[in-house]
Amino acid sequence: MALGVFDLFSVGVGPSSSHTVGPMRAARRFVAEHLLGLNPGEEPAPREHQGKAEEAALAKVPVIDEVAGIQVELFGSLSATGAGHGTFDAILLGLEGWAAEEILPEEVDERKADLEATGVVQVAAQLGQRRDITLRVSDFIQRPLTHLERHSNAMTLRAVGAEDELLAEETYYSVGGGFVLADSEDPEAIATGEVEVPYPFTTSAELMGHCRETGLSVSEVMLANELARRPEEEVMDGIWHLWEVMEACKDSALKREGPLPGGLKVRRRAPDWHAKMWRDDPERSHAYWQEWVNLVALAVNEENASGGRVVTAPTNGAAGIIPAVGFYATHYGPGASFADKENIRQIVTTFLLTAAAVGVLYKEQASISGAEVGCQGEVGSASSMAAAGLCEVLGGTPAQVENAAEIAMEHNLGLTCDPISGLVQVPCIERNAIAATKAVNAARMALMGDGEHRVSLDEVITTMRETGKDMSTKYKETALGGLAVNVVEC
Repeated sequence: MALGVFDLFSVGVGPSSSHTVGPMRAARRFVAEHLLGLNPGEEPAPREHQGKAEEAALAKVPVIDEVAGIQVELFGSLSATGAGHGTFDAILLGLEGWAAEEILPEEVDERKADLEATGVVQVAAQLGQRRDITLRVSDFIQRPLTHLERHSNAMTLRAVGAEDELLAEETYYSVGGGFVLADSEDPEAIATGEVEVPYPFTTSAELMGHCRETGLSVSEVMLANELARRPEEEVMDGIWHLWEVMEACKDSALKREGPLPGGLKVRRRAPDWHAKMWRDDPERSHAYWQEWVNLVALAVNEENASGGRVVTAPTNGAAGIIPAVGFYATHYGPGASFADKENIRQIVTTFLLTAAAVGVLYKEQASISGAEVGCQGEVGSASSMAAAGLCEVLGGTPAQVENAAEIAMEHNLGLTCDPISGLVQVPCIERNAIAATKAVNAARMALMGDGEHRVSLDEVITTMRETGKDMSTKYKETALGGLAVNVVEC
C-alpha cells in the first residue's frame, strides 16, 4: 500500500483539490524540476542558508536564467470549469513557487491582485530564485473539448527562450484530491512505493483479512502502516493538525459575511444558521444532531467556495462531509466530552484513520476525481469514508465498518458532477450536507446488523468505477450538462 492518511488528507486552498490544489502543485513541480533542476520532491534550501553544494544543485540545469516566456495549455475539465474553480490563478501562483499546503488565503488574495494589475509572474520566487515573466490568464491556450487519454484533467506547461526555442515541456494530470502525475511518470512504478508496511492492502477483502488474522480494528491496521513511515508522535500530531484545520475552516466560515464569490451571488447561510442553532439548542441535544451536522458541512464548503484553507477529504469539493460527521463523532459519540481533550483526540484519531483506510480503497481501485467518475467519486467516496470512521468510533466491528462504507457508497452511485457556472457552490455545498447525514445513517444502519451484507465494499467500488466510465462526459465536471445547463444563471 503506497497511500497513507496524509496522502488522503492534506491542507490546501479552495475551491477544488483537482482544479486548484492540483494545478498549483503541478506548476510548482514544473518550475522546481524543469527550470531549477531539482529532483522530484526536492526542496531548495533557503537562499540565506545555501552553500556551494546547494548553489551547484540549483545550477545543474540553468534554464531559469534563459526563460523568456511560459506557455500554459489546458485540456478538458481544467479548461471547461477552470475559471469557476480558481484553476488559472492557481497555476500562476504555482509558477511563483507557492505551496498549496502553506499559502494562506490572504496571501492568495494579495498575489492575485498584483498579478491582475501587473501581469508579471515572479517565477520561482518562493523557491529561492526569481525570474519575472509577463503572463496573463488571457494568454492561456484553452481546449475544453479535448480530453487526453490518461485523464481529462490535463495541462501542458512549456518554457521558451528569447528566440521562442523550447527549453522545457511537461504535461501533468490532476487526478483528484490534489494528486498530480506527470506524463513522464509511470503510475504503476509510483504505486509500488518505497516503504514496506506490515499490512499492505488495496482491496477491502485484503483489509478485512488483516483484521480477522490479527484481531486489529481498521484504524489499528492503518495506524500500524503509518508507523512504518514516521514516528508515532509525528503521526498523532499530524492527525490532530488536520482536525484543527477542519475546525478552523468551519469557524472562519461562521464569521464571514456577504455572498460567496462568483457570478451566482449565492448567499452564505452558515452564520445565520449557527446563531439560530444556539438559540434553539443551547444544550446540544441529540434531537438536533442532524441540524448541527448540516451546519458544519455547509460552513466548511462555504469556506472552500471562498478560496479558504481546507483539508482535502479526500477532495475539496467534498471537504465538508468528514468534518461534519466528525462533529457528530466528537459531540454525540460514546464518552464525547470536550472537557477531556485526550478522549477527543482519540475519537478524532480513530475516525480519521478508519476513514483514510477506506479512502485508500477508492483511490487504488477506482477514482476520487469528479472529472473522471462524476461526483460519486468525490462526495460518494467521502460519505463512505465518513460512515466507516463513525461506525468504528461508535463501536463497530471491522465487518460493520465495511458494511457502513458500502451502504453509503451504494446510495451515491451515479451521482453526477454538474456545478452551475463551474463554481463549487450549487449543488456542491448542499450536497455535502446531504451526504454527511447519509453517512451517519449508514453507520447507524450497519451497527443494527452483525456485519453480514449481500454486496461487498469491493463490489460497490468496482461498480462506481464502471458507472463512471459509462457516464457521459458532460456530467463529469465540465459544466456541459445537468444543473449546469438547465438552471438559468442570475
